[in-house]
Amino acid sequence: MKKHIPNTITCCNLVSGCIATYWAFQGDYRLALLFIVIGAVFDFFDGMTARLLHVSSPIGKELDSLADDITFGFAPSAIIFSWLCGYHFHELPHPIAFLMPFSAFVMAAFSALRLAKFNLDERQAMGFIGLPTPANALFWGSLIVGAGHWLMSSPVYVYGVIAMMLVFSYLLIAEIPMFALKFKTWGWKGNQVKYIFLLTCIPLLLTLGVSGLAAIIAWYILLSLCAARK
Repeated sequence: MKKHIPNTITCCNLVSGCIATYWAFQGDYRLALLFIVIGAVFDFFDGMTARLLHVSSPIGKELDSLADDITFGFAPSAIIFSWLCGYHFHELPHPIAFLMPFSAFVMAAFSALRLAKFNLDERQAMGFIGLPTPANALFWGSLIVGAGHWLMSSPVYVYGVIAMMLVFSYLLIAEIPMFALKFKTWGWKGNQVKYIFLLTCIPLLLTLGVSGLAAIIAWYILLSLCAARK
């Protein structure tokens, strides 16, 4: 019986992603973000449970990737798609204006590619190569919830969001090392970047609210890039 527990938790992640997608298409981005967060919690515990119970399996690994692509790939893309549908792109010819919101699903495709690479890449035991899909999903969900109304106020911001979405799609598969919050030791030496990141998370959330989550992910990317250059 215990061998099915991790896969059941993974399926809860997948269901959370489906519900998040539903609310995204309904235009309720706050609930969509909530279910992405719930999915992230399930995603954290499914792997931990599999290790604790010693029931890791190839099917669990594949199921985890499928669930992650729904919750952290398709759901945030649906949020961006629904948000872009609220802008009419008057400055573009009608056929192009109609297609612009669909550009959001490029990110879902890159998320799937990132997850497929992760399954085959043995270098990512203690860190990541490229932006993790949960971080990407949390960034976009919190950005639209916290600043979506303001971003819709100018075509410059709208096109900036589309450009940024393409940049983040590239970051998902880029050969850029990004740190994970895993510790071999608890000392400061060797963990400076992780501790700096953790110490700044709470002030950002307290200062910026929901948008602070997007700021935290942006700060995570910046710290990873700085650490990679050393």
